[in-house]
Amino acid sequence: MYWYDGSLVNSNQLQLSINEPGFIYGANVFSTMRIYENSLQHPLTAWQAHCDRLNESIQVFKWQQPNWTRLRQGAELLTAYFPILRLVIFPDGKEWITGRNLPPDLKQRQTRGITAWIATERIYRRSLAEYKTGNYLAAYLARNQALKHNAQEAILIDHQGNWLETSTGNLWGWKNHCWYTPSLDLGILPGIARSHFFSYLNNQQFQVQENIWTPNFSEHLEAIFYTNCVVGIIPIKMIINGDHQQIYPVKTVNWQDLFNKFF
Repeated sequence: MYWYDGSLVNSNQLQLSINEPGFIYGANVFSTMRIYENSLQHPLTAWQAHCDRLNESIQVFKWQQPNWTRLRQGAELLTAYFPILRLVIFPDGKEWITGRNLPPDLKQRQTRGITAWIATERIYRRSLAEYKTGNYLAAYLARNQALKHNAQEAILIDHQGNWLETSTGNLWGWKNHCWYTPSLDLGILPGIARSHFFSYLNNQQFQVQENIWTPNFSEHLEAIFYTNCVVGIIPIKMIINGDHQQIYPVKTVNWQDLFNKFF
């Protein structure tokens, strides 16, 4: 079941023109959101923030505006069936909404942490990284390669080896009673969960800094996490970098208490 161009379709197949640029070139923008309490109005669902992200990209790319009322109509209908929605807008303004379930091991990831693999090769460098477009090949390849290393996420880096983000989210670190996250000036995705968590930490009087995550800085962090709108906050317990493995204790900071208060 999905929503496409103003209609709810009870099928797992989508019919597109063979000339559709969204299919040929990945020319589309998308945003993935988690529905809290089956409501687009819930503050953690952040419906307006997702629409704002889409609208900003559409304006930058000079694409046709979608029918925002119709987009919301489709999202409202699908919230009855799925806790996660992926909103896609094509260059001609047509909307496509699909849904899926939460990862079955989400609670385990949140409490025990995950392993991440550093994607060092150039093919894993994202294009137009500040925007969520259908051209997601680099992150897709990186995450698939991470799975082959028994890791659940890939960490993307720049040409100097500085850590930027994960294949599906934004990085966070903890050291000397301060939270750190890579600067947006490095050309990374300004995640919605990142923005909300940043504001929350500031409101709770935590020290928060945006900086450059050099290999040396990253190695000496006391704890590492990543965030996105679907999984929330996930600790990274191990980093695989070539033949080297580094352990980051999950219990270094009382992040679970933060998670419970934030979510």
